[in-house]
Amino acid sequence: MKQQPTGALLFVLTAAMGVGPLLNYGLSATSPLVIADLGISQGQFGLLATAVFASAAVSSSWLGRLSDRISGRAQLILIFAGTAVALVVAALGQHYALLLLAALIAGPAQAISNPTTNRIIIHHVAPPKRPGWIGVKQSGVQGSQLFVGLVFPAVALWAGWQAAMALGAVVAVVLLAYGLRHLPAENPAPARTAVPAASGRRSEGRFPASIWLFAGYALLAGLGMQATNVYLPLFAVRELGFALVLGGVAAGVSGVVGVSSRILWGRRMATGVRASTLLALMGVGALVGAAALLGAGEFGSPALLWVGVVLHGATVLGANVVTMAGVMRVVPAARVGAATGIVSMGMYTGFAAGPLLMGLLLDRTGNFHSGWLLVGAGYLLCIVLALVLRSYGNRAGVVR
Repeated sequence: MKQQPTGALLFVLTAAMGVGPLLNYGLSATSPLVIADLGISQGQFGLLATAVFASAAVSSSWLGRLSDRISGRAQLILIFAGTAVALVVAALGQHYALLLLAALIAGPAQAISNPTTNRIIIHHVAPPKRPGWIGVKQSGVQGSQLFVGLVFPAVALWAGWQAAMALGAVVAVVLLAYGLRHLPAENPAPARTAVPAASGRRSEGRFPASIWLFAGYALLAGLGMQATNVYLPLFAVRELGFALVLGGVAAGVSGVVGVSSRILWGRRMATGVRASTLLALMGVGALVGAAALLGAGEFGSPALLWVGVVLHGATVLGANVVTMAGVMRVVPAARVGAATGIVSMGMYTGFAAGPLLMGLLLDRTGNFHSGWLLVGAGYLLCIVLALVLRSYGNRAGVVR
C-alpha cells in the first residue's frame, strides 16, 4: 500500500524552498552594513544578487533534467549543503570577491529546489492535493524572507553581518539532517500522471507553448520581484529614513504576506481556476504595488511604502505557485523536472536581471525613480503574457 505523505514531508519541502534564498535575503537585510564594511557601490552590491541568480539560471535546465534521474536524498544534499557552503564562504567574506564566490555557489542550490520539490510532490501526493501542497511549499521562500528580515539585522548589529551568515549556515545543516530523516522512500516505478491529451503527445518531444509562456511570465515577474526584494531595505533606510532593523521589518512584512498569499493562490488553483486568470490578477496588483513604491519615494510617504510592501507580498510573490502548478497540469510526471527547469531558468534569469538593472539605474540617477518604473513596466508585460496564455488555452484546451 502506498504510504501517504505527512506533515513532516510538507515541512521538508517548505524548508527546501526556503533555505536556498538565505544568502541573498541575508545580504539584502544587512545591505547598509555590507556596503559600508566592504566599501562597495550600490551597483556592486546589486551584482551579488545577479551572480546568485545568473548561476541559478545557467544551471536550471540541466539540474531540472538531473532531478528526473537522481534520488531525492541526493537532491536534498545539493540544496541544503550547497547553501550551507555558500553561507560559510560569505561568513568569511572580508573581501568582495569572496561574496561573489558565495553567490555563485548559492545559485545551483536554489536552482534545483523547484524541480526537486515538484518531483517529490508529483510522485507522493494525490493530484487534487498538489496545488495546495505547492502553495505551502512555495511559501517557504517567503518564510525565509520573514526569518531573515527579523533575525539577521538584529544579529548583524550585535555581532556583525558575517555572524548572521554563519547562523544561516547552521540553520541549513540542521534542516538537512531533518530532511534526510523524513524523506520518503523512492518509488521504484512512479505511476504516470494523467495529463491532457495535447501535452501527452508531446511527452517525448517538445514542450507545449504554455511552458514557454510560463517561463516568460516567470522572467518578467522575477525581474520585479528580486529588484524589490534586494533593494527594499536599502530604499526604506535611504529614501524614507527608516532604521536598519525597521528596513528589515519591511522585508519581513512582505514575507509574511507572501507566505499567506502563496497558500491562498495555491488553493485557488486547486479549485480549478485558470492559471492565466490568476496570473493576470497578480500582474495588475503588482503593477499597483510598484506605483505605490514609486510614490513613496517621490512624496516621502511611509504609508505608500507599506501599501507597496503588502501588494508585493500579496501578488508577485505568489506567481511561482501558479506557474509551477500550471506545469503539472500540462506535462507528464516523467518530465516534470525538466519542464520545471525551463520555467525556473526564466525565473532565475529575471532574478538576475532585476537587481543588476536596479543597481545600475540607482548608480546612474542617484534615486530609485527609474528603478520602480522599470519594475512597473515588467509587471505590465506580465499582464500581456497572461492574456496570451489565456488565448492559447482557449485554442488548445490544455491550460485551465
